[in-house]
Amino acid sequence: MSKSKKIILLVASVIIVALLVYAGVTDATSKTVDCPDCENGFVGGGGMFVMCETCGGESNVRATLWALLPPVIAIGLALITKEVYSSLFIGILSGALLYSNFSFTGTLDGVINDGLISAVSDSAGIFIFLVELGIIVALVNKAGGSAAFGNWAKTHIKTRTGAMLATFVLGVLIFIDDYFNCLTVGSVMRPVTDSKKISRSKLAYIIDATAAPICMIAPISSWAAAVAAYAEEGEGLSLFISAIPYNFYSILTLVFVVAIALMKLDYGPMKLHERNAIENGDLYTCGEKNESADVVPSSKGRVIDLVLPIVVLIVACVFSLIYVGGAFDGKNFIDAFADTDATVGLPWGGLVALVIIIAYMVSRGVINFKESIDCVPQGFIAMVPAILILTFATALKNMTSLLGAKYFVGDLMAGQAEALGYLLPAIIFVVACVLAFATGTSWGTFGILIPIVTAIFPAESELLIIGMSACLAGAVCGDHCSPISDTTIMSSAGGQCNHINHVSTQMPYAITVAAISFVMFVISGFVQNIWICLPLGIVLTVGTLFAIKALTKNK
Repeated sequence: MSKSKKIILLVASVIIVALLVYAGVTDATSKTVDCPDCENGFVGGGGMFVMCETCGGESNVRATLWALLPPVIAIGLALITKEVYSSLFIGILSGALLYSNFSFTGTLDGVINDGLISAVSDSAGIFIFLVELGIIVALVNKAGGSAAFGNWAKTHIKTRTGAMLATFVLGVLIFIDDYFNCLTVGSVMRPVTDSKKISRSKLAYIIDATAAPICMIAPISSWAAAVAAYAEEGEGLSLFISAIPYNFYSILTLVFVVAIALMKLDYGPMKLHERNAIENGDLYTCGEKNESADVVPSSKGRVIDLVLPIVVLIVACVFSLIYVGGAFDGKNFIDAFADTDATVGLPWGGLVALVIIIAYMVSRGVINFKESIDCVPQGFIAMVPAILILTFATALKNMTSLLGAKYFVGDLMAGQAEALGYLLPAIIFVVACVLAFATGTSWGTFGILIPIVTAIFPAESELLIIGMSACLAGAVCGDHCSPISDTTIMSSAGGQCNHINHVSTQMPYAITVAAISFVMFVISGFVQNIWICLPLGIVLTVGTLFAIKALTKNK
């Protein structure tokens, strides 16, 4: 980290510490104030804000623009300093300070109980699945499956473009769940992309670009089930399917990935990472290497030792998801999938797959039982960075939620709806982008905006479908860009890429597609014809890339 970035981080830390000291002093010098809600006098802190202990009157910053300050602080510091852990923690501290009305004890309680403990509780299932995936990857590496697959890929996938397209196709095929997509695609394709000198940042981008975007346009996915739950009963899934063709960000992101692979085009920070990988063989360029410990693979390993574990994992996870959703209680596949809980189903599937894979590896003689057990701590260690970032990011989301950021944005949207007219889909897209970027959650974003969208547009109208698409597309876009998004974190883990490298290299690409999508939502608000708008969006995306290639050719 450079000296200037250390100074920025130090100044931010000093400010937070000073506020904590101030809060501690004001705790000690409390005074009696009048509550604006119940008009009862009560003893409150001497800070800027107080909370009524009688009626529970909340902080003055709740559901205001200030509620978005903690994620802005965390994201800004992370992008400037390239240091994600301390940046996220400072964001959590600032949120707890605001929520507790600058109370010292309240701040500590907010950080520990409402922040970190709640984050671990909310994400426990995903933590277990991450560790299971890490163990499976360690097993496959130890058994020589990854090395065998890499050798096979060297002879069958001839070019860098072919490796990128193969990664893209696998990402599209695994449309069931974004977490599952990120980690599985990364595990399978790392040997291939490494052999073709594709940077880890580029691998993480392709993984991320085929995770949330593909899940958002797949009728059978955990995301479709989540969207259906937020719409009026009986209309959710049909409205989701109707909105797919207008989901410009998701569709154009897929077009974008294929186009840059075929055109051999990179720009922004990604260009440095790719050139460094090609010319110097350095897949990381900067930042710590998010790589598991080196292991000596078995000489008996074959391609089947990678392919079969992945197939077993996919089958076990799909089976577990529908089981958790009630498939054995008389529900059909679609209903069971709509009612499932990925945080329960994926750990179920991962555990079943892990037992089967260990039994297979040992019976084949590629590793013995002791070596398979030794892979357990190795898999856990490999996933520690992802677990830490996910814990801090979830804690920051909890702070933002406690401060009522969603109510501020929801009220803002509802109040301006009538005046925006045909521009409303484009405005909804921008609002969803900002909210998802600040909070790091797609599901929370469309959970807030879908009821507003269905209320402000005429029922069964084309504008309702376009508005729904804008909401979903914006949620994916903001999630795609946000450093605190769980999908972004999972993509970094799947590609074993430094998290900030992934965020900084991906952002110019995501912003390019977002800008094109915004233009298309403006046009579609007036044209309201998908047969005109979608082809136009595809042409505009490819044309923009040709223009960028021409402008950056000599740089």
